[in-house]
Amino acid sequence: MNTRKVDLLGCRIDALTMDETIRLVEEIIREGRPRQHVVVNALKFTLMRKDPDLRRIVNSCDVVNVDGMPVVWASRILGTPVPDRVAGIDLFQRLVEISAMKGYRPYFLGAREEVVQRTTAVFREKYPRLDIAGFRNGYFSEDEAADVADEIRASRADMLFVAVSSPKKEKFLNRWMPRMGVPFCMGVGGSFDVVSGLTQRAPLWMQRSGLEWVYRIVEEPRRMWLRYAKSNPVFIWMVWEAYRRRRKNRR
Repeated sequence: MNTRKVDLLGCRIDALTMDETIRLVEEIIREGRPRQHVVVNALKFTLMRKDPDLRRIVNSCDVVNVDGMPVVWASRILGTPVPDRVAGIDLFQRLVEISAMKGYRPYFLGAREEVVQRTTAVFREKYPRLDIAGFRNGYFSEDEAADVADEIRASRADMLFVAVSSPKKEKFLNRWMPRMGVPFCMGVGGSFDVVSGLTQRAPLWMQRSGLEWVYRIVEEPRRMWLRYAKSNPVFIWMVWEAYRRRRKNRR
């Protein structure tokens, strides 16, 4: 499993398109050894800056995709361009579709019970041939995590999708992936909320122009306003500092 990697703000990212990522995921499933996938966006870069353990985990992941357009732009500004955005929710939905076509068995972990149930129902209705290995809500304690991991292992899933916020999902997968034994493990954040219809995605033009975060603030102002007010300026500052160092080193 060899891919071209670029270093962006101290994070090693796979320079892959969506189709290349999907081919890589299928290769991972054929090999059968547990691997962790992660997407990075502006928010995650700011979280990694404050949390060395999260930074270590992200840099140890087997596949790292760029989720947000601001990160794609930053890669170009800093001379380490990635070919495209591979949004986590788009990859997640494509992989579920491919699972129905090719017989892979996904497991859905995360969100509230009614949300994960609705997500499962939506996929079953859309893909009647989809063989879902199992599902479970994301509300469990640290003491229950081992039992959750054993339940997932017993399901013999090919893919595990974890709809939990960062950094909890990255740390859960890093800790329990060997015990679960699922070949492809991916954190999908709030994707179950979108699939279930609880929230809506931004229009395509906003996604492509890097304004999806604005739409999310409008959708969930109480939860999202403070998050982006804190993270966006920090990410811009990180890119600016890296750009200044790059220019200085080139003189």
